[in-house]
Amino acid sequence: MKCLVTGGNVKVLGKAVHSLSRIGDELYLEPLEDGLSLRTVNSSRSAYACFLFAPLFFQQYQAAPPGQEALRCKILMKSFLSVFRSLAMVEKTVERCCISLNGRSSRLVVQLHCKYGVRKTHNLAFQDCESLQAVFDPASCSHVLRAPARVLGEAVQPFPPALAEVTLGIGSGHRVILRSYLEEEADSAVKAMVTEMSIGEEDFQQLQAQEGVAITFCLKEFRGLLSFAESANLSLSIHFDAPGRPAIFAVKDSLLDGHFVLATMSQSDLHSPELHRLAPPLQAPSTPHLDDFASDDMDSYMIAMETTGDGEGSRAVPSMSLSPGHQPPSSPGPYSEDNETEPSTEPGTPPPKKFRSLFFGSILAPAHSPPGPSPVLAEDSEGEG
Repeated sequence: MKCLVTGGNVKVLGKAVHSLSRIGDELYLEPLEDGLSLRTVNSSRSAYACFLFAPLFFQQYQAAPPGQEALRCKILMKSFLSVFRSLAMVEKTVERCCISLNGRSSRLVVQLHCKYGVRKTHNLAFQDCESLQAVFDPASCSHVLRAPARVLGEAVQPFPPALAEVTLGIGSGHRVILRSYLEEEADSAVKAMVTEMSIGEEDFQQLQAQEGVAITFCLKEFRGLLSFAESANLSLSIHFDAPGRPAIFAVKDSLLDGHFVLATMSQSDLHSPELHRLAPPLQAPSTPHLDDFASDDMDSYMIAMETTGDGEGSRAVPSMSLSPGHQPPSSPGPYSEDNETEPSTEPGTPPPKKFRSLFFGSILAPAHSPPGPSPVLAEDSEGEG
């Protein structure tokens, strides 16, 4: 694989890497006929992100040499992020960026051609891996919001940087409410500050949602995509259903597609009178064991890692659709192992047992393996050494 990025697109690529770094610690890089795909998933499998850069985004793009199979690899996010650590410096000094993938040396080579003939070369070690592929369909979501990223960026600016979750809902008059989510503690008499922003319907390019609906999701990942969309002057779309089902955040133009799929809280605990006034209930009365994986509705809305076989030279392409009634592979593994795995407790990540972990499966069928898929779990990043 070899591609050349020039001009302002170098900063766009770097900004995308910064956004992905808010999600996961590993970057899955896969050259496709449709363009270069950069994907990641967090350790608790509650957030997935993908950028697909079309061939026209690059001055030169070659997925694989003629007659050879395109490689896909996994590298540490911090290694690739170090190449674009200072975006201001990249914008001022870097004229073009060349990325090549060498399977014989197991190295991803990133060359930055700077002003005055300065050339910086980064040799990053990588691992061969399966294709990280999510299956989702934004068109199947009941509610859609779309607005310029600048509008949403200004709306979340007043929220504290350390705030982990934010609630988005539709209030009376079809006003979009963004409210800080704070979990109340019964033994605490301290009244925490609640921040709430209200945006009029006229500020949205599309608003298809009924009053009273609301979802709560991680603000850290949302801010990452917002920052990218603002820098590229793009609109951001939010597709969501009931609380507890994944929300899809998307940006798109002629040269790139970006999708962030984030888990939402399964039990809303909103106290804003603006959201509840003259609005129907947000969800059905709670039932015991809301966080039980077996009771999750992920069976009909699955996030999965997939790899297709290479028979007859076919390659896996990023599928952005999920046919109605699609069911995940029936295997007891995800239910037993995912429930026993404690999600990360780093700042900005969802609290344990509040967010439903997205179901990730992996269907491996490499060229050297016998035909027939076999369901396995996504490998844990801690065990790779």
